[in-house]
Amino acid sequence: PDEGFGTDIDEDCQTIFEATKGWGANAQRVIDALANKDANERWKLSRRYKELFDKPLDELMKKEFKGDFKFGMTCLAMPLDEAECYMLKKATDGVGCNIAVVYSIMCGRTNDEINRVKKNYFKLYTKDLGKLMSSELRGDMERLVFNSMQAGEETYDPQYHTKDLATEHAEAIYQKGQGKWFGTDEKSIFKILCAAPPQHIQNISDVYADKYGYTLFKAMEKELSGNVRDGTVFLLGMKMKPFETIAKLIKTACAGIGTDELLLTCCIIRYQMVMKDVMAAHIELFGKSVHDRVRDECGGK
Repeated sequence: PDEGFGTDIDEDCQTIFEATKGWGANAQRVIDALANKDANERWKLSRRYKELFDKPLDELMKKEFKGDFKFGMTCLAMPLDEAECYMLKKATDGVGCNIAVVYSIMCGRTNDEINRVKKNYFKLYTKDLGKLMSSELRGDMERLVFNSMQAGEETYDPQYHTKDLATEHAEAIYQKGQGKWFGTDEKSIFKILCAAPPQHIQNISDVYADKYGYTLFKAMEKELSGNVRDGTVFLLGMKMKPFETIAKLIKTACAGIGTDELLLTCCIIRYQMVMKDVMAAHIELFGKSVHDRVRDECGGK
């Protein structure tokens, strides 16, 4: 315990310890110590707290708080890689699963991010993430997530990812989708979209629009439906327009009757490091700040 990460981290650990001693926790003091930290600082807090007080910080949050607030504080008390695994576990607990949480974590990620999620999930829960996904998902959604889980996105190479290849892939997507006489060959489309690096996806979309009159976004919206459509459009968005895509996901979490608190909490915590850009995109898209949207939707702590 004499190594540490500096006095500020130690002081925050002490604050949390004091705020949770005895009967009932001082939630505001814990929020002040945790919620204004970036992902790297929270990683330090989680490691240092266990060194100082011989108790995992996330377990303390689970013990002291309840409901959606407990979930949010537990995620904040974990390193982000581990928090994403906890989010997946919560999204798949019980009957059914929160599909939006699953595809937002599993689709549109870098190869390194996907590999870390798979590795950490097994480390934390001694269960293969692929087996969990196969037990929770069906049909085309399972195919989309499993293509993403292969961590097979190619590294962009202008010598390989040429205009000709973009044209070939645009034509293949059309023939497997809008140009197919009956049905859609989702498996072939997902294979192309998951493997294509962002620059190549943009080139495919440009060619597709020139040849067929639709961007890839519009084409997928027309060809697919339900959760599979949402997941595929999200994957494309994270490769081409990530800040707008995250802003739309936050809006989705707040749409309709009632708020999807699980999805909203996951969004706010996972995307904290880019939230400045997300907030700007949200205002441009919807004329409303993320702060105002969250205040309108959430109550309590």
